[in-house]
Amino acid sequence: MSRLLDSINGPQDIKHFSMAQLEKLAGEIRELLIHTVASNGGHLAPNLGVVELTLALHKMFDSPKDKIVWDVGHQAYVHKILTGRRATFSTLRSVDGISGFPKRCESPHDVFGAGHSSTSISSAVGIALARDLSGEKYNVIAVIGDGSLTGGEAYEALNHAGHLGINLTVILNDNEMSIAKNVGAISEYLAKMRTAPTYSKVKRDIDFLLRSIPAIGDSVAKTVERLKGSLKYLLVPGILFEELGFTYFGPIDGHNIPSIMEVLDKTKSIKGPVIVHIVTHKGKGYQPAETNPDKFHGVGPFCVETGAVIKPNGKPPAYTQIFGNAIVKLAEHNPDIVAITAAMPDGTGLQNFATRYPKRFFDVGIAEQHAVTMAAGLATQGKHPIVAIYSTFMQRAYDQILHDVCLQNLPVTFVLDRAGIVGEDGPTHHGVFDYSFLRHIPNIIVMAPKDENELQHMLYSATEMNAPVAIRYPRGSGVGVNLQSEFTKLEIGKSEILHAGKDVVLFAVGAMVEPCRQAAELLADKEIAAGVVNSRFIKPLDGTMIRQAARDTGIIVTVEDNVVAGGFGSAVLEYINSQNLNWVKILRLGLPDKFIEHGPRSYLLHKYALDAQGIANNVETFIRQFGVRK
Repeated sequence: MSRLLDSINGPQDIKHFSMAQLEKLAGEIRELLIHTVASNGGHLAPNLGVVELTLALHKMFDSPKDKIVWDVGHQAYVHKILTGRRATFSTLRSVDGISGFPKRCESPHDVFGAGHSSTSISSAVGIALARDLSGEKYNVIAVIGDGSLTGGEAYEALNHAGHLGINLTVILNDNEMSIAKNVGAISEYLAKMRTAPTYSKVKRDIDFLLRSIPAIGDSVAKTVERLKGSLKYLLVPGILFEELGFTYFGPIDGHNIPSIMEVLDKTKSIKGPVIVHIVTHKGKGYQPAETNPDKFHGVGPFCVETGAVIKPNGKPPAYTQIFGNAIVKLAEHNPDIVAITAAMPDGTGLQNFATRYPKRFFDVGIAEQHAVTMAAGLATQGKHPIVAIYSTFMQRAYDQILHDVCLQNLPVTFVLDRAGIVGEDGPTHHGVFDYSFLRHIPNIIVMAPKDENELQHMLYSATEMNAPVAIRYPRGSGVGVNLQSEFTKLEIGKSEILHAGKDVVLFAVGAMVEPCRQAAELLADKEIAAGVVNSRFIKPLDGTMIRQAARDTGIIVTVEDNVVAGGFGSAVLEYINSQNLNWVKILRLGLPDKFIEHGPRSYLLHKYALDAQGIANNVETFIRQFGVRK
């Protein structure tokens, strides 16, 4: 039986479809989504929830002339399928395949690249302003989820758009979820709106009533404008958006294509900004994802029939799990420990802590800036906040780390999960900049564990320090070492010799320690005696160890899964220069000055020569160039 989907090579191909055909196409798209993500991993539940909405958008608007901007982008798979990437959708998140997020260089239909939340309205305002400055005519539509609406940038953009009065449509995709269940007053406000009368109906009823009064209707309508305002406050669910200058429509069933199309058609003739409140069900059409939308928000390969995630057998526990267990254990003996995350209690390993210590756990929603400054406030009153946020998302709170925590030298511990190369999520999610953006900030201590056992010791050490501390570790499983039952406090700035060597010393940090140990074995086969140092600290450096290596070998290699620019190797190079160790030859290995593409972590580490063989090859070449000191 032929599929309608097979005929879709661009959005123009659905323009003539009947409602029955659109409904059939929605089912076929869901099948493609489920089977592709089951094979490749990706964001399933958000995309299953926006199938009808995306069809309606491309039915009613003319992309790419009309600009559709997707927030975050993890709900843009259907958009990709409809805009010329249906035939290559099987390559989703694969090497040289299509990205899991909107990407401008991938398609003219991807108007604005995204991977972090709350940016769609801001970028759409900019696009609309450019349109008006150029005297052009096209529609601009921003699609934002209610989870992203917990981010402050979204309100900055709403405020400005309302002030400007520009023609702009904001689609609020309300599925009651971000990655985890939404939290906060805005979430509660939207929940009330889902069950309240719609504004458009109330406004129409009032206008009709007033203007129906014989002879004086129009005059009465004008003079009781204040009464209308009062009634709005009593009856209207979208008053917040109305007061910001938007015309509000909703709530609308986000799985009813005719209803969505009817409202979208109306928005085209309205002057000024419009917000359309669409209510969708995350995971719709696939029972496991409907039942556990948080589990299927971002998921690895899974069995379609059961929904069970396919996990490799025999792998050690993940760093995330080790952190989650360690913080619970520490909190048992330290009542001042509190945990904070930004909409990711599961992803950061804090769910057990939240269950065990609900009054000491705070999920602030997608609001990293607020999370960090709130932690600073807690620290001023004797608490020790542990802020667990992915490395890529911590970038959003740079100023708060610098100004609110480090400037005041407050004891806040930042736990940066998913540091280094993270894999298939690609350049928006790789955590390869944290060494660079943290180490130049005064007062902060920056650490990276060589294994899961050292992670728990670092976390304990951080809670014993009266200073800002950052601990970063990679995505996925640990090395597989045994965990010590008692925590040990590490000496600040003290590294660890793992292997002695007379020809060269590899200063490795974090996840690069194990590949460097393996590289040293490969170099031994080439009769190169390579020492390996577990640096532990990016800041402060172990100057004593660096000077010793300089004296013993004269050749130092730094290895990090961070960009080389401004990273750990740069710190060592700066130290060597400050000590006038002019004879030392130094090789810095890390990631180049570019945004790293998506692909499996092992593939990317190999490509950029940060696996054992790549490190060994680079070290051998460097030593052959400068000679070995005998």
